[in-house]
Amino acid sequence: MNKIHILGAAAVAALTFSALPSVAQDCPRGDLDDRYCDADGDLIADIPTDPADLIDPDTLIFAYTPVEDPAVYETAWADFLTHLEEATGKEVVFFPVQNNAAQIEAMRSGRLHIAGFNTGSNPLAVNCAGFRPFTIMAGEDGSFGYEMEILTHPDSGIEKVEDIRGGQMAFTSETSNSGFKAPSAILASEFGMSAGDDFEPVFSGKHDNSILGVANQDYPAAAIANSVLARMLERDVVSEDQLVSIYKSQTFPTTGYGTAHNLTPELQQKIRDAFFSFEWEGTSLEEEFEKNGEAQFLEMTYQDFWSVIRTIDEANGVSYECS
Repeated sequence: MNKIHILGAAAVAALTFSALPSVAQDCPRGDLDDRYCDADGDLIADIPTDPADLIDPDTLIFAYTPVEDPAVYETAWADFLTHLEEATGKEVVFFPVQNNAAQIEAMRSGRLHIAGFNTGSNPLAVNCAGFRPFTIMAGEDGSFGYEMEILTHPDSGIEKVEDIRGGQMAFTSETSNSGFKAPSAILASEFGMSAGDDFEPVFSGKHDNSILGVANQDYPAAAIANSVLARMLERDVVSEDQLVSIYKSQTFPTTGYGTAHNLTPELQQKIRDAFFSFEWEGTSLEEEFEKNGEAQFLEMTYQDFWSVIRTIDEANGVSYECS
């Protein structure tokens, strides 16, 4: 197995390559923060035209969305990051972020260069951190995505969604699509139920925490991404007889991968090419992600693929303003 460089939070804090503009620019930007421009109207930050605003770091920092214990993915990404090093000629370091907010802030402040942001965090990363997503994982046939499911356990007494009323329900975090935003919109529109009024919301922090919490009967119900559930079942972390699904949503796009907006155009192209030239067969990435049918990186656009997520955000009154 190829080595993988791991960077702790303290070390990342010391690696600041930021060359971000400090004043608002006079340009079209839509919902983007005022440090970014969107002259071409594709809803993501343009690459800066002033060379002074571009960066070409010797070390690239990569982070995968913290949907589960980051330690699980240190090995999973090893072969891909070695490929990325060969394609860019740079050292690539894996940064095991602990939560979505920390990941967004790391890119916004210039300390994170390449990342996979989860479905719900993508709009915030795009608008607040200058994230430029261009690919997602997909199956060999081009199929992609996951569903939000509401789980309970066999002894909960919950047989349908309406039975959650008056009880407790676990979410992951407020930035998660399947872990909070989508189920909140669905519960309100389809079942007339809202957190705080009709049931008590609790937050587990991550999808694996919610799934384990239901399996161990710490939570009577939880909203989760079934792609995470599939991998946990495959690893025998939980078993099917511990869980009951009472709701399954439409298919949503999965984790989006991309770069910080202010990497040089040449470096962004090398990174993009590395994703699409990576051969999955026999690699650590395939070993982990084939558990839920993923076998390639599929080209996509944020404007099209995240349309349904932006609609859910609008229904929930989500603001993309950066604080």
